[in-house]
Amino acid sequence: MIKLRLFLVVCIVISIVSCDDNQVFDTYHTVANAWEMDEKVSFTLPELDASKSYNLFINVRNNNEYKYSNLFLISEMNFPNGKVVTDTIEYRMAAPDGQWLGTGFSDLKENKLWYKENVSFKEEGSYSITLQHAMRKNGEVNGISSLEGITDIGFRIENAQNP
Repeated sequence: MIKLRLFLVVCIVISIVSCDDNQVFDTYHTVANAWEMDEKVSFTLPELDASKSYNLFINVRNNNEYKYSNLFLISEMNFPNGKVVTDTIEYRMAAPDGQWLGTGFSDLKENKLWYKENVSFKEEGSYSITLQHAMRKNGEVNGISSLEGITDIGFRIENAQNP
């Protein structure tokens, strides 16, 4: 009887957690031992409805080996017509007291970071997103060649909530 109750509780929790009506696309790429400065992580987006708007997120999983309170990224959005929009973005990864932001119960934290809001994909064809870290130590010109503590980089698309 206890096993049955435990099984039912697990099933209910999984069904609640897995229900995500807004999700359109959500995938991750695992980073090897360290995220190398010249290593680009790319995502090919699915075909999206041109009449809808979407919110875009960059998902980052980090562990306690990550030594910094922020993360600088260079993003490229590649359009079907060849246009490329490049952004340099900064995200906070830790609170001022050093506590990791994000969710997770162990030393692995997952951060869902805003990238772009209410985006429409009007052009027919394939879109892609490419991400690369742009971390540097304070006062140094050269970037960090091997960024430790980042375990996975993901990209997520959700339906935008129209008011």
